[in-house]
Amino acid sequence: MAFQPNPGDRITINETTYIVGQHPAAPGLAYAQAGRQGIVYQLIPEHGEISEARALKVFFPKFRIPAMVYQSEHMSPYSEVPGLAVCSREVLTPEKNGDLIAAYPDLLYAVVMPWIHGVTWFDVISEQRSLNRSESLMLAKSLAAIGSKMEQRGLAHCDLSAPNVMLPFFSEVKLPEEQSAVELVDVEQMYSPKMDRPDVLLAGSPGYAAHRTVHSGLWSAYADRFAGAVIIAEMLGWSDPAVVSKAWGESYFDQHEMQTACERYFLLKKSLENRWDPAVAELFTRTWDSQDVRSCPTFGEWLITLSALSPAEPEPEPVQETESAPTAPVSAVAATAEAADIPDEVLAAMNLPAGTREVNEQVIERLFHQARDLEKEGDLSGALDIFRSAYHFVKKGSPLEVELAAAIRGLEEQLYPPESDKPKGFKALLASRKFMISSAAALVILTGSAFTVNQILADKAVSKQQQEEQRRLEEEARLQEEARLQEEARKQEEEARQAEEARKAEEARLAEEAKKAEEAELARKEEERAALQEKYERQARYEAYLAQLEEKKKRQELQEKYDRQAKYEAYLAQQEEKKKQREQEAQLAAAQAAKTEAEARAKAEREAAARAEAARKEKEAAERLRKQREENVTELTALYKAAFNAQKAGNKDRAKNFAREFVKIYDSDAAYYRTVTNMRSRYNNAVKFIEDESHWMPSL
Repeated sequence: MAFQPNPGDRITINETTYIVGQHPAAPGLAYAQAGRQGIVYQLIPEHGEISEARALKVFFPKFRIPAMVYQSEHMSPYSEVPGLAVCSREVLTPEKNGDLIAAYPDLLYAVVMPWIHGVTWFDVISEQRSLNRSESLMLAKSLAAIGSKMEQRGLAHCDLSAPNVMLPFFSEVKLPEEQSAVELVDVEQMYSPKMDRPDVLLAGSPGYAAHRTVHSGLWSAYADRFAGAVIIAEMLGWSDPAVVSKAWGESYFDQHEMQTACERYFLLKKSLENRWDPAVAELFTRTWDSQDVRSCPTFGEWLITLSALSPAEPEPEPVQETESAPTAPVSAVAATAEAADIPDEVLAAMNLPAGTREVNEQVIERLFHQARDLEKEGDLSGALDIFRSAYHFVKKGSPLEVELAAAIRGLEEQLYPPESDKPKGFKALLASRKFMISSAAALVILTGSAFTVNQILADKAVSKQQQEEQRRLEEEARLQEEARLQEEARKQEEEARQAEEARKAEEARLAEEAKKAEEAELARKEEERAALQEKYERQARYEAYLAQLEEKKKRQELQEKYDRQAKYEAYLAQQEEKKKQREQEAQLAAAQAAKTEAEARAKAEREAAARAEAARKEKEAAERLRKQREENVTELTALYKAAFNAQKAGNKDRAKNFAREFVKIYDSDAAYYRTVTNMRSRYNNAVKFIEDESHWMPSL
């Protein structure tokens, strides 16, 4: 028997009785939410408050995996992490819940977990609901703190997207004070070093998956960094009306725009830089330009940067002109790290004890040791990324800055070794063989000249004037030799410079060719992806068409069955009438000689019988009409809900088909359906939507 509960139904799970909740926007229907892996129903304890509600997730057959029991047992300790309340899970198994599963086979390996009240981040985006500055900062910091806690435990959600980010902060239900402002749901794909890889991996959600990984499943400790950064940037940008108005729809970015130089990227980046801080825009840029999720900023970096921001709207500061020399820019994070202590909430998110400690004393040491561990494992690229991240927060001029700079230079030399170790320029000239020979010749000349002069002086054979002339000639020869050597050195430097320019030009040409080849490859993959997407859409339309035909066939068969039943009942009534008429005729023939009084009495009896038969037929017809109308009211409600869901999902053709079927049934007995609650409003909205597909049908 399929599990299709109605609101108010009772179900007992593990000796606790629950009542199926009613959907607040659709009275008469169970409170259920459909996802990619199953349907979640709201269960309210029979003797409890609405805040204690539980969620029953019934998986589709493809996702009913026995290993869910093992997975949930390992998830249970993570429910203590703020934002992971849904990790407190109970799995329905044949051993513990055999009777319930026997009655409803769909509940095999279903999961009972806390019901998260509030709206999703998907609802905020799709409704274009603007936030104020304090709300944006609070939500972004809460998500960054959750991500930081998870990263410290080696965890990752692996399907982080707007529908999976709940916001209890906006819940109308009174919740406990310790309730996190942000909660994550749909954790079946969660990564943990202690859990096995899922049989089915999701490829990320459009608008939040990096284009380089969108076609392959993500399951690693770094899987949330890109999507988490995009959601944090969206939360901060949602306090800017210009950003809200440019949203693509169900997410801020269109999937085709991911990691491209699109208009939405530059608008959001400018908003983060102007309204918040250049350090925030820098983290977002690093994410957007990353080659893989591992090179994206950590959630700890986001949390430190966001903790330095103020929830108050910034006041414009007057520009003061000075004649002092320009100084190097200092990021807000670095300035805060030098002047302020870490808030207790940031220390708690980074698993550090509360107290007044500066950022660099704890955070940089943690990052430094992590990078050294990666370096020992041979992951030089990962170690270099972490060293560079730590360098952003180090205090300038400190010994740690010198050590980090040396480590970065050492790794860069290993990863990108220089092309040649030979000396260049003037040093190359001094080391050249030609220069050494010329210098030796000049030394011999000078030595010989000195020996001749000394000999002449010793013999006193020349005059003082001849000695001065000799010194002048020697000086001129020395100057000429130096000029010649300098000219040769200049020529060699010029030749080296030209050779270097030629080498750089060749490297630029090769880089340009490589870039063009990469762009061509990306274009080819994009065309293949578009063709595959078109194929999927055609398949979906065909399946919808087949489902429509099957539904129409079932309705026709049901109608034919009703028609045959009505004809058969009419035939039985006719036969019964004929039988009674024959009996009456026989009685009349036998009692022909009876008195007039007996004839009058018999006539009166026949008339009474006829009236009773007519009343019975009329009652039966009225009962059939009543049942038919009740069935039609149920079907009309279901058709309108199906049209509303199809329109919400963006399938307008399917929505129109449901709307037309709704109008057809309504018109068959319009006088009655006008008296049913909300049915006339549904009819008017369905007609308007058929005439104008831009008309939005409300959820009545």
